Amino acid sequence: MNIILLHGSDFKDKNMVILKDHRKDHIITVLKAKIHDSLLFGLINGKMGKGIIINIDSSKVELKINLDKNPPPALPLTLVLALPRPKMLKRIIESSVGLGVKKIYLINSWRVEKSFWQSPVLKKETLDALSIAGLEQAKDTIMPQIFKKKLFTPFVKNELPDIAQNSSMFIAHPKTAIPCPCSKTLLNQSICLAIGPEGGFIDKEIKTLELLGFKTINFGSRILRTETAVPVLIAKLFPDFF
Repeated sequence: MNIILLHGSDFKDKNMVILKDHRKDHIITVLKAKIHDSLLFGLINGKMGKGIIINIDSSKVELKINLDKNPPPALPLTLVLALPRPKMLKRIIESSVGLGVKKIYLINSWRVEKSFWQSPVLKKETLDALSIAGLEQAKDTIMPQIFKKKLFTPFVKNELPDIAQNSSMFIAHPKTAIPCPCSKTLLNQSICLAIGPEGGFIDKEIKTLELLGFKTINFGSRILRTETAVPVLIAKLFPDFF
């Protein structure tokens, strides 16, 4: 936890915060902080800054907070991701949010197992918790928007054109010979990146996306797991961002 995130309900007045939950435990047991110590805090979907401990005991931590810095810029990327298996999804959400992705569309695909859509990982409270973990790691405060789309064709034909408008559009596809571009050639413009399930999108799905203007790209001769492919592609597309 490289930043401690706050909710509006944590504030007792404009600059005073009292913590009694796991964040209090982290401050006491992990950071071993003491009165007058200064720690990094951020308001969810707000600014970042310092918090000075003014009182601490086994039941609570009281802090004086001054949030005066903006969070890091968002990555200009919309991630369209065929729903992976639940354990993999957890890692992808954390790492993607940590890298600055703010819009994630979880979509269906022919190779996505129907049971994945019943996973408790897809509950809002779980996705929020995973997102917060990613923000805490990366010292960010802005929560991502995560959308769930269970029907491939209606989403791609009716919603995706507006979502990807004014963006460079790519499909990660190991069978193509076209290499992944980088920001030096894209001039840091917005990107919409579609990544398929294990085994990739089927040919019909690729063609449907190509009709919208998506281009297939690969990122080398190795076939990577989705949880590895996502950060690799982001790093290749935005080498100057980090």
